[in-house]
Amino acid sequence: MNTTATSTPPVSAEDIAAAAERLSGHARRTPVMTSRTVDERTGARVFFKCENFQRMGAFKFRGAYNALSQLTAEQKRGGVLAYSSGNHAQAVALAGTLLGVKTVIVMPQDAPQVKLEATRGYGAEVIAYDPATAKREELAASIARERGMTVIPPYNHAQVIAGQGTAAKELIEEAGPLDYLLVPCGGGGLLSGCAVAASRWSPGCKVIGVEPEAGDDATRSFRSKTLQTCHNPDTIADGARTPSLGSLTFPLVLQYVHDMLTVSDAELVRSLFWIWERMKIVIEPTGALAAAALLEGKLSGGHDCNGRRIGVVISGGNADIKALARLI
Repeated sequence: MNTTATSTPPVSAEDIAAAAERLSGHARRTPVMTSRTVDERTGARVFFKCENFQRMGAFKFRGAYNALSQLTAEQKRGGVLAYSSGNHAQAVALAGTLLGVKTVIVMPQDAPQVKLEATRGYGAEVIAYDPATAKREELAASIARERGMTVIPPYNHAQVIAGQGTAAKELIEEAGPLDYLLVPCGGGGLLSGCAVAASRWSPGCKVIGVEPEAGDDATRSFRSKTLQTCHNPDTIADGARTPSLGSLTFPLVLQYVHDMLTVSDAELVRSLFWIWERMKIVIEPTGALAAAALLEGKLSGGHDCNGRRIGVVISGGNADIKALARLI
């Protein structure tokens, strides 16, 4: 962790505490699960924060609701536009329905069908685009200007980050202080929010981000201290196909995160199905990133797991069962 940063962070523990108050009664306080088999396999005491049981099936509801609930009356009348491969899309759509805000979502045409259908089911208008020929940020900005809507990005937004950090706050409140906290990473909203939360509520905890090997831009950025990109990476972890960390999440990752790891799609698939079979819970590939790093022994290099208390964030459960069945 970079302890020399002097600038004021864009998101603080106080922001996360305030987000927790806003989410009370709206977001689910998701369960923290343990497994004797996992503990025996890893030599650690492991606590899984199961955001696959969150409303709309992923942690994204936390950030979306926190952001939309703070819009002005004029912004709410104008509506909200978001871009996402699926989980942020569903989260914004559901939050919009609950708060009476019209939502439009820009989604890649190859997004998992289950996420496309769910987003429409939550009441959003979906605009599909070809990720090979269009940049979603530019398309979203253009549509938002035309329609006078407010853009709520999936991770590079202070109120979104603060909302995501409430997952780690709840985990630590229930499990107690942790030695390590493993968090999936796409654009870094969940990772940076959880890292800020851990720095306040479990100060000795080392926070480690995990991303797919094919989309290792955050890991390269963390190592080089220079923002790296990766365009449309080919990975089954569709929620982590982000091009880079954001202008807000990158400095937070540098300041609060202690290490970054990657897992291959093969490792991800093994861990995904192992969790399905042994823990009896359905999670999506992106949701298994942090668990895969633990189960595949990725922490062994420089991180002693034996006897440690390890938190693992399972970020979502919106699995496209038909598509994943072809991998068996």
